[in-house]
Amino acid sequence: MTTPLPISLFHFLLLITSICFTICDANSNLLCIQSEREALLKFKNHLIDPSNRLSSWVEGGDCCKWIGVVCHNSTGHVHQLQLAAPPPVDFAEWDAYRQSKLEGKINPSLLELKHLSTLDLSNNNFSSIHIPKFFGLLESLTYLNLSQAQFQGAIPHNLGNLSKLQYLDLGGNDLKSKSLQWVSGLSSLQYLDLHYANLHKATDWVQVTLKLPSLLELHLSGCGLQNDPSPISVNSSKSLVVLDLSGNSLSSVPKWIFSLHGLVSIYLSGSSLVGPIPDYFGNTSFLELLDLSWNYLNSSIPNSLYSLNRLQFLRLSQNQLQGTISSAIGNLSSVTHLDVSENQLNGTFPLSFGRLESLETLDCGYNLLEGVVSETHFYNLTRLTTLAASQNRLRFEPNSSWIPPFQCERIELGHWHLGPKFPQWLKFQKNLSYLDISDAGISDVMPTWFLNLPTRFEYLNLSSNQLRGEISYLNVSNFVDLCSNRFIGPLPRVLPTLKFLILSNNSFSGSLFELLCNSSSRMEVLYIDKNLISGDIPDCFNHWQDLEILNLGSNNLIGKIPPSLWHLNLTMLNLRNNRMFGELPSTLQNSPYLVILDLSENHFSGSIPAWIGDKLSNLVILSLRSNNFDGHIPHKICDLQFLQNLDLARNNISGVIPKCFNNFSAMATTNKTNKEVHGLSWNLYGDSFSLSAILVLKGREDKYGSILGLVTSMDLSTNSLIGEIPKEIASLVGLLSLNFSGNLLTGNIPDSIGNMELMESLDLSMNRLIGEIPPSFSNLNFLNHFNVSYNNLTGQIPTSTQLQSFENLSYMGNHLCGPPLTMNCTSKGIPTYIANNGSSSEGSKVNWLYVSIVLGFVMGFWAVVAPLFFIRSCSIAYYRKLDHICGKLYVF
Repeated sequence: MTTPLPISLFHFLLLITSICFTICDANSNLLCIQSEREALLKFKNHLIDPSNRLSSWVEGGDCCKWIGVVCHNSTGHVHQLQLAAPPPVDFAEWDAYRQSKLEGKINPSLLELKHLSTLDLSNNNFSSIHIPKFFGLLESLTYLNLSQAQFQGAIPHNLGNLSKLQYLDLGGNDLKSKSLQWVSGLSSLQYLDLHYANLHKATDWVQVTLKLPSLLELHLSGCGLQNDPSPISVNSSKSLVVLDLSGNSLSSVPKWIFSLHGLVSIYLSGSSLVGPIPDYFGNTSFLELLDLSWNYLNSSIPNSLYSLNRLQFLRLSQNQLQGTISSAIGNLSSVTHLDVSENQLNGTFPLSFGRLESLETLDCGYNLLEGVVSETHFYNLTRLTTLAASQNRLRFEPNSSWIPPFQCERIELGHWHLGPKFPQWLKFQKNLSYLDISDAGISDVMPTWFLNLPTRFEYLNLSSNQLRGEISYLNVSNFVDLCSNRFIGPLPRVLPTLKFLILSNNSFSGSLFELLCNSSSRMEVLYIDKNLISGDIPDCFNHWQDLEILNLGSNNLIGKIPPSLWHLNLTMLNLRNNRMFGELPSTLQNSPYLVILDLSENHFSGSIPAWIGDKLSNLVILSLRSNNFDGHIPHKICDLQFLQNLDLARNNISGVIPKCFNNFSAMATTNKTNKEVHGLSWNLYGDSFSLSAILVLKGREDKYGSILGLVTSMDLSTNSLIGEIPKEIASLVGLLSLNFSGNLLTGNIPDSIGNMELMESLDLSMNRLIGEIPPSFSNLNFLNHFNVSYNNLTGQIPTSTQLQSFENLSYMGNHLCGPPLTMNCTSKGIPTYIANNGSSSEGSKVNWLYVSIVLGFVMGFWAVVAPLFFIRSCSIAYYRKLDHICGKLYVF
């Protein structure tokens, strides 16, 4: 039995308890220290806060309750300052994210926070300042994160004074450092990230970083590092676990890496590695992640990699690897992500893939694999969520009743042979959001069950098959490509979130009204060319503010261009090969971002507006071919410095060829690359998506896609242009094709055209040109299409391998001589028949052939026309008949 406490002791315990409660209650309401509150307010006053994130930071408030401020539980000192801008969850939050970035300057008042252990200013916008040197005086810091905050300039070396620092992230800024010796003072450092800092002069980076006794993770991607060829001694008991050297210029895998036996993750992506994959990777027995992608490795996959039984992530994509995938790959029992795409691997799809029970992602696309794949290959892949194997030569022939053991979110089997029936096993994929079975040999009616799958696709590509039937609705949120099939009926209804819709080369019919006018769209790319769409283009583009690419070519559209179309910031507009008419509306000036404008093969009329040169300054391709445009070519068009393809052929354009054409600087460039041409491609789902255009070159109509940026041409043929060919045209030395045929051009061919040495096609036929073919034409070594027929040219054809390779048709209708023509030349370089006919000895002879032709014409003409003049009844009957025919033609 417990003895009762004395009364005095009981009262004493009550007093102690009361004191304890008082102290605890005081601590729970503890206000931050006044000097630290004032320091924070000074810090705030020098910041720019567009979104008012720091609205709780007010005079007299408890700074421990301010957003981003964390105080120590017992002392009340400011312990952490967490002011990173919150990253966006999706694209819709991007504007809010940009507004939330802090800007301005960083006040040294932070030095008053003597107990500050954590400082996070990442993802902000301090683009005008350097990292403050006083940060090196914050002696209590254990965590410093300034990543993606747009700091610039040299990294302050006194950061090396922070001996307690365990975490340092300065990555993603515009920083530089000539040496990393300052890092050696960070004796407690466990995590170092300097990615994208300019360290190409810091040749001591290996020696310094690998001597840090506690370092676990080292991230130096994109730092301009080069491999040090000198031998480096590294302690084999090194603590380093994660090494990221991706995006540098190492040329080979550094050998010192293989002395770090504790490595778990190695990132060497995009590091300019050449030669074979070293066998030494087999010694890194703890390795769980190896990324060697985007290099120039050219060996087969070494067997040593197949022995890494702890490996979970293996990425070898975008190399020049050769050979087969060994069946030993089945030994990678722990691998969850395997990527061997885009290189030159051949052989079969290994049956041992089916032994990788942990596999979640398999990517072996864009190789040379061939043969038959059966359901046995997937027997144990129950965890598979991504199957990417497009662009191989594989045939998948599962049993018609096969039920896959996996539930994939992403399937890419483009260019496989899956047909002729639509793959029935897809109906069991309940989580599918990304599907590519393009060019898969499927010739079938689109099954109803597929269109009614409960899953909502994000990406759907069924292009280049022989699918048929009608599609009323597409349950796809982002990207659809159904081009080059046999679909019929009206255009399908789509989700308002859809951004890319490609329906080219089908037999869809009806009008555009339902698609354009009855949906709220975020569409960016719309291709409906080569279909049977009819009617006019509805004036419903006011709510299509995101649309950049519009291709409605090769349909049965009529009417004028709707006014609302010019409210868009279009990059490409293609209305070619329809029956549209009217003049080009002045509102077209409101599309300054146009890169491709193709209105060819319609019935547009009027003059070519001068403002095209002023307002559409980004044009790369301008095609107004086969319309009813008249008037002169405006000189303002010469201001289009990016223009590479100009096609005004088959119109009623008159006047002279402007001399200012030499201002087309993009046509005067000889060494450009496809990537330099702005606006023709962009990144889409990790792939490059290129614009395409139909160009008429060498008398042939062809579609140009990925190489479009390399093609330069000018076609003014079949118009009524007069005057001489301006010699200034020869400065366009980058032109591959030039066509001035079918005009009324006079004078000599400029000799300087022979300087256009890249020319592949030159057509000056059916004009009134005189003189000789310039001798400089022998320099045109790349010509494969040449025509100067039906002019008044004389003299000898210049001797050149190219000019002699063309047929007689290229020269007929002139007075030319020499090979390849059979007509010989005299010593003076003129045809022998001209020399003979023009000599004095034969000048009196009559050419009876010409006499007979003239007499025959005169007699035939008067035999028909004379009765109309002298017999009234004949003339009346003739003109009545003529009037009747004209009336019918008019009505038609």
